[in-house]
Amino acid sequence: MIICKTPRELEIMREAGRIVALTHQELQKHIKPGITTKELDRIAEKIIRQHDAEPSFKGYNGFTGSICASVNEELVHGIPGDRKLNDGDIISIDIGAYYNGYHGDSAWTYAVGSVSDEAEKLLKVTEESLYKGLEKVIPGDRLSNISHAIQTYVEEHGFSVVREYVGHGVGQDLHEDPQIPHYGPPNKGPRLRPGMVLAIEPMVNAGSRYVKTLADGWTVVTQDKKYCAHFEHTIAIVEDGYEILTKL
Repeated sequence: MIICKTPRELEIMREAGRIVALTHQELQKHIKPGITTKELDRIAEKIIRQHDAEPSFKGYNGFTGSICASVNEELVHGIPGDRKLNDGDIISIDIGAYYNGYHGDSAWTYAVGSVSDEAEKLLKVTEESLYKGLEKVIPGDRLSNISHAIQTYVEEHGFSVVREYVGHGVGQDLHEDPQIPHYGPPNKGPRLRPGMVLAIEPMVNAGSRYVKTLADGWTVVTQDKKYCAHFEHTIAIVEDGYEILTKL
């Protein structure tokens, strides 16, 4: 069941999204060669709690981190630890903040120092694909128009869209209906209605689309060990389009 949010609920979710955006803004200052993913996790948790929120991911189904920190061939759900970032790495950081009963959720992939031209292109195309999808957020139109636009753009640039992980509704639960694939034909699925809150989050591989989960039960990596990227915003559908909740 898709839950449309009231104006009061959207006000709370704007603040949850703002806290997520502030956390990304602060972490970006610290993403440099030599820092560990655990240090980034501690910084993020401190910022989230300073704003009277809780990390959405900490304890979620047993997850131990406050953020997901996924490096290079790691796509999603990387557990923060002692790994140090190196020049040329890329790191996907997924942040959730639970504020006054509602979640905000956003992921971004960052370059560490100087990265290869291919890595730079991967980040650029994945971020642009998110906004290509958002161009199709038109009240009354079908959900899969977002999915189709993302897939088309990614594949035009020679990259692959991951199938196993999808976007989702957001609200009092971190993951709500509807599920939002980032691939597929247009003009399918539910119609977009004002009050829907959705996390759109293309996950893109430099090589093949195939991924697998490591023995830790969490970390998802590309099967061919090529780099991958992940960009996500939480948006609210409004009468004349959409509003990004997870940006400043």
